[in-house]
Amino acid sequence: MSQATLSQLADCSLEELQQSDKFITRHLGPDDDEQLAMLRSLKMASLNELLDKVVPSSIRRHDPMDLAEGLTEQQSLEKLKAIASKNIVLKSYIGMGYYNTFTPPTIQRNILENPAWYTAYTPYQAEISQGRLEAMLNFQTMVSDLTGLELANASLLDEATACAEAMTLCQRMSKSKGKVFFVADDCHPQNIEVIQTRAEPLGIEVVVGNPINELADYDLFGVLLQYPGTYGEVSDFSELIEKIHAKKALVAMSADLLALTLLKTPGEMGADVAIGNTQRFGVPLGYGGPHAAYMATKDDFKRSMPGRLIGVSVDSRGKKAYRLALQTREQHIRREKATSNICTAQALLAVMASMYAVYHGPVGLTKIAYRVHRYTQLFANGLTQLGFKVNNKVYFDTLNIFVPGKAVAIQQAAVDKGINLRPIDADTVGLSFDESSTLQDITVLWEVFAGEQAVSLKAEVLMKDQPPVIGEDLLRTSEFLTHPVFHEHRSETQMMRYMRCLADKDLALDRAMIPLGSCTMKLNAAAELMPISWPEFANLHPFVPLNQALGYQQMVLELEKMLCEATGYDAVSLQPNSGAQGEYAGLLAIRAYHKSRGEGHRDVCLIPASAHGTNPASAQMVGMSVVVVKTNLKGEIDLADLHAKLEKHSAKLAAIMITYPSTHGVFEENVKTVCDLVHQHGGQVYIDGANMNAMVGVAAPGQFGGDVSHLNLHKTFAIPHGGGGPGVGPIGVGKHLKPFLPGYAVVNSEDEPKVVGAVSAAPWGSAGVLPISWSYIAMMGSNGLVQATATAILNANYIAHSLAPHYPILYSDDQGRVAHECIIDLRPIKEASGITVDDIAKRLIDYGFHAPTMSFPVAGTFMIEPTESESKVELDRFCDAMIAIKAEINDVMSGVLDEHDNPLKNAPHTADMVMADEWNHAYSRQLAAYPVESLREVKYWCPVGRVDNVYGDRHLVCSCPPLSDYSEVGGVL
Repeated sequence: MSQATLSQLADCSLEELQQSDKFITRHLGPDDDEQLAMLRSLKMASLNELLDKVVPSSIRRHDPMDLAEGLTEQQSLEKLKAIASKNIVLKSYIGMGYYNTFTPPTIQRNILENPAWYTAYTPYQAEISQGRLEAMLNFQTMVSDLTGLELANASLLDEATACAEAMTLCQRMSKSKGKVFFVADDCHPQNIEVIQTRAEPLGIEVVVGNPINELADYDLFGVLLQYPGTYGEVSDFSELIEKIHAKKALVAMSADLLALTLLKTPGEMGADVAIGNTQRFGVPLGYGGPHAAYMATKDDFKRSMPGRLIGVSVDSRGKKAYRLALQTREQHIRREKATSNICTAQALLAVMASMYAVYHGPVGLTKIAYRVHRYTQLFANGLTQLGFKVNNKVYFDTLNIFVPGKAVAIQQAAVDKGINLRPIDADTVGLSFDESSTLQDITVLWEVFAGEQAVSLKAEVLMKDQPPVIGEDLLRTSEFLTHPVFHEHRSETQMMRYMRCLADKDLALDRAMIPLGSCTMKLNAAAELMPISWPEFANLHPFVPLNQALGYQQMVLELEKMLCEATGYDAVSLQPNSGAQGEYAGLLAIRAYHKSRGEGHRDVCLIPASAHGTNPASAQMVGMSVVVVKTNLKGEIDLADLHAKLEKHSAKLAAIMITYPSTHGVFEENVKTVCDLVHQHGGQVYIDGANMNAMVGVAAPGQFGGDVSHLNLHKTFAIPHGGGGPGVGPIGVGKHLKPFLPGYAVVNSEDEPKVVGAVSAAPWGSAGVLPISWSYIAMMGSNGLVQATATAILNANYIAHSLAPHYPILYSDDQGRVAHECIIDLRPIKEASGITVDDIAKRLIDYGFHAPTMSFPVAGTFMIEPTESESKVELDRFCDAMIAIKAEINDVMSGVLDEHDNPLKNAPHTADMVMADEWNHAYSRQLAAYPVESLREVKYWCPVGRVDNVYGDRHLVCSCPPLSDYSEVGGVL
């Protein structure tokens, strides 16, 4: 250590020494010297000068956010641990779709807590996503096998929203002209409530009742059944489903996957759609999420099924390769014609659930299910001996018990012994057994029900000669999980290597910068993620009494206040569990507000042409009509067209949805004018918070005209993308919209809004990952958040400045500056050379980079967002790659490289391609593999060549193909 360094430290106070390790220095990529160098290249003296030049003065906030000074990592962990300790984690038998489960430690360590998995992006670039694509294909295979249906998607947000998606799928695909969706009254209550919320704006009539004897009274298009029912009953619905089909209606079944290892499948009963949750496959409760829901359907519905679909195709050498299939179904392409606004899946949790099935295999899963069932039967037999009536005739893991007048007393006795039961009514309690249940637990439960009565029950006597309660007519006879992947990884050694093998195929943020515009792939610090595995957060059931969740309630309130400070809004709801859900909830609030004022006729939503694809999809889901507003040559809202549309639709105007900074990556000067004009015509302003990373501490949408915004906590506030989910999309609203925030399912709270129903199953959505954003804001503090915003803008402008001599920057302000992202125009390159945006994206893989966002919002472009977490060294490495690629393009145009056989057209290059005995290309192996010298030190080798998208859609395979489908060289036959 130098003498100068010691002298500087000697001048510090003891308090300054204690606070010297601020988290901000860990979060920001460029240090002071790098920032200064970048500022000099931009001819700026400071970050403040840059902000003054980039952010319009009309929206610039000058009041500091009322947030505490940033904590160190250790201080944050200690403070959050104290909050977590206020949660009381009892043994919950509440059930209702949420169960205790054991996360195999090897899966917790190698998936949930592994940045190779949690920092990955949605697998739109198939070649660098083969590992997570294979894991999600395993998920689809698992779901398809267990449900007995032909096709499954790669996960949905939660069971309740999956039920709502099933309702609209039935409406689209049913041959019935009916207007009624019938919901069995023994469905989980949260599923019923979310369906009712979703149905009302769409004009769908939801009837809740007994499907056995009430269906004849209604003109149906679909029916939802719960299997097993929420109170535990298991029924064979085969005959009922035949009767429903006779009415030309469709049937969706919300089914428990663990139960399906023992029970006759929805497919065997004739169901058209199966939905449910995979939480009990090794995913912690997390006070309600995140968990991966699923949907499985008949093959005929594949083009109408919401969510992502993983398919099998071939690469440029004819070898097997995975990819996202049938992407033209997705909301970002179909916009207001989309069948759903789903954007975020629950990829990380789907991977965990699929690995749970890989780890246990069909025999292991069946053993777990059988033990759960037999323990339930043992407990039921004991209760009968104690004189209680079990109301269920046939059950899997759930009982409802008649306890006349004693329900409250029994529940309290259970709590006194560290147990939560499910309250049903004054005379009935329910309970569900699970993987964690033990014989000792059963004894304690008998004591709870017996009260002062002596208990002398013996399991061996009670179960002697007792066959399972499930009769042969309901027992599953079909095989499942027959693919080798579910049989080859029994030992932890094999399992560990399999997960490592898959991770090595992928390019995630732990390897390199992911410069995706509008997606904000920033650092997800380990200190932010550690608390989500703490038992106090991970093991709490979402429907426990609120006095057992005081830690969660404190953290939620503090996070809501933090987000209000960041946005300038008056209230926040954390319930929406994706950005698209946030959009939907925000528009529901606007719709309910107009209705409360006697202006329910307002149903026109203005959306700029450049908006995110989820915006128009969300608008149509709440029954609004989409009217597109033009953008001008600068990428800004065309004020003349806006005036015209406002005048035309003034009487029916509900809202405008704008993204700010704009989707084109610039701060529009006229945003306040736009907000004022819309308000003058009686509309509300929805500001999409996807680009909030450019505004935190610098501009607040709630202050410059926004009435509601959704935020992407998985972008701006550090929750990792996890390969395409988890996401959290809370909404912030002005005071006038606070009464119209989403209500809660199941949980009763004095603070619950009462007008709009629940949009997600759990009251606080994916609460299990909220500690990440709380920790991020607590450690950054007010000043740190402003520095992060400024640095994100600095990094983006530095990249734009560095690439401008080589590629046109499509949109900027009058001085050539951008916000937190920039768009480079590749269309002239295609016209001059035939090199496409796809060619450049695939060539970037050879340089070790994920491609930027392709062809959005303008076809034939890259949208680049470096975030504040990337150092100048990494920014320069990316710019060097882009400049080198431009030199290769120039060589194609000059004839140095062949126009058809060149490293761009053939990219990406795999190791076996480069090392093959024969090399028949007109360029060298060295240019293919090591176009820049730094790659010789660290090289990411893509596992497959360019994936054939057309082949994959024409030969659709969406589950693990049997080995017989592949030739000896690995190509699909």
